[in-house]
Amino acid sequence: MANEMQKTTPFGMRDKVGYMFGDFANDFTFILSSSFLMKFYTDVMGVSAGVVGMIMMIARFVDAFTDVTMGQIVDRSKPTRDGKFRPWLKRMCGPVAIASFLIFQSGLAGMSYGFKVAWLFVTYILWGSIFYTSVNIPYGSMASAISADPKDRAELSTWRTIGSTLASLVIGVGTPMVAYVTVNGQTVLSGSRMTIIAGVFSVCAILCYLLCFNLVRERVDVPANNSKMDIGKMLKSVFTNRALLGIIAAALFLLLAMLTMQGMAGYVFPNFYGSAAAQSTASLLSSVLILLVCAPFASKLANRFGKKELATVSCIVATVLEVICFVLKPANVWVYVGFFCAAFICLGFFNTIIWAMITDVIDDSEVRNGIREDGTIYAVYSFARKLGQAFSSGLTGGLLTMIGYSAATAFDPEVTMGIFNISCIAPAIGFVAVALSLFFIYPLTKQKVEENVAALAQRHNK
Repeated sequence: MANEMQKTTPFGMRDKVGYMFGDFANDFTFILSSSFLMKFYTDVMGVSAGVVGMIMMIARFVDAFTDVTMGQIVDRSKPTRDGKFRPWLKRMCGPVAIASFLIFQSGLAGMSYGFKVAWLFVTYILWGSIFYTSVNIPYGSMASAISADPKDRAELSTWRTIGSTLASLVIGVGTPMVAYVTVNGQTVLSGSRMTIIAGVFSVCAILCYLLCFNLVRERVDVPANNSKMDIGKMLKSVFTNRALLGIIAAALFLLLAMLTMQGMAGYVFPNFYGSAAAQSTASLLSSVLILLVCAPFASKLANRFGKKELATVSCIVATVLEVICFVLKPANVWVYVGFFCAAFICLGFFNTIIWAMITDVIDDSEVRNGIREDGTIYAVYSFARKLGQAFSSGLTGGLLTMIGYSAATAFDPEVTMGIFNISCIAPAIGFVAVALSLFFIYPLTKQKVEENVAALAQRHNK
């Protein structure tokens, strides 16, 4: 049973702020990796973009086992005096932060090529496939234990997005301002500065995880799943769950669009436009606009029109913006910043409500199967997000290799034009795929979600 004091403490701002700090903590390592790992290993460590992308994709196959295993561990664990999910934040915050720091070790740049590839492979697996999984899945699953009220969960989703946006603000704006230096008139990434930045962010991640642990309370008892583990039954449940498959497809392509935008920003701004300052400004503006536009209005629009409906329309608009930018090919960097920020706002509407959509999927599964499987469903979804991260890294690395990008050709006109084209085309493809996935696969319309909430309320009150 959960701690009685936790259950009697009413849901409020303390929980929302605490849950925000949890995503802030996650993104101190996640956004740093998605935005700068490829750049660090190509430009500082001298590893081929194709090799880096391949390692990231291989790691995601490892996640197919570690994510689902962690989901089962969480579902089968017994609640403690601190709750069922919260204890994992305290247990694993140190390992995930240390592993992230080890990835960005510029002092190893002089080692052999094989050693550097091996170092990246081992540290990246430890960070993303083991330690990040062991803290992120309990954190994401915890939302349904904080409150049973769908409105409270929607607010948690919004505050989680606020945490992610603040992390993007700190990392996306601050890192380029500190990490880049000018050498012979060219804007290049400093390896030693990146190592220091990674260390600072790792400490910040630990502090934010501990804040989340201390501020959030679990009020809903989620008993341990003591049923015999049946892999075949679990896989059948996953592959016949249309809502889960729909959100998985949408999440995969959402990450493809979002992380390609973030990853290519590290190339298009310094290499095509020659302005690291514009990269910081774009991150600043997009983050501020998400806080001012998406965070206040996403929940209200979703409540009125439906989460699925809002997400689909926002992705269609983002696609149009990326296509227009590709056709115009603005020579002025600030025009490109405008397109970047507008597309990111569209992305932000979906990203703000997607966590509430996951709880809708969990509710739908309980209505159909009569079993609450928060950890397992969230683990499958988390794996899909990591696939999106891997595919974007693999795609980015492969496309950069295809256009001939290397440290020696980084500023050749043909290569920089290829960088610009990738920065528009790849996200546009991702946005189109998200919209199609939501429209044709994901079944949880506004009406269906309301029916599920009513059915569960009636079932739980019996």
